[in-house]
Amino acid sequence: MSTGKPGAPALPRSRSGRPHPGEYAAYAHADIAAIPEDDAVDALHASRDRVLAVVTPLTDARVAGVRYAPEKWTFKDLVGHLIDDERIYAYRALKLARGDDGALSGFDQVRYADAAASEARPLADLLEEYRSVRAASITLFAGLGPEAWARRGTLEGHDVTVRGLAFHIVGHEGHHLRLLRDRYLPLVSPV
Repeated sequence: MSTGKPGAPALPRSRSGRPHPGEYAAYAHADIAAIPEDDAVDALHASRDRVLAVVTPLTDARVAGVRYAPEKWTFKDLVGHLIDDERIYAYRALKLARGDDGALSGFDQVRYADAAASEARPLADLLEEYRSVRAASITLFAGLGPEAWARRGTLEGHDVTVRGLAFHIVGHEGHHLRLLRDRYLPLVSPV
């Protein structure tokens, strides 16, 4: 990260530390507690690697239409949901980090998933978009100063911080990665 002055040395990255209860919605506690890393940027890198290790070896032919119950999203719909959720939470974190402490709005994840039509897209395209969104999130969070991590706002009645929102991205992804491993992968075609 640069200081903005030509020839000036890069400043060290600000580490987030772990969020505390009250920095994220209570419903996310178990998912955030399951994150092994103590820094948001480290967690984003590690989580990306865990997701790619599971999804990259798969092909469209193997995951086409796979869902573990009739009312659940398909495998590719779930990947698309991870992308949308991350974009939205990164935007929310950006708002708070930049001092915009107004109420943060929610989103209808089912409506977004339906409109995204991820099942119709090639898995390789979804993975490219996932990598791109994660790279943008990592760059955003890596550029934050120490004061930005603790900035607060309200999201659907929950007090949140920038740090809590960053950890939400990883915790939410971990929740869905467990579903991918436990419920989707056993149904994926072996060929």
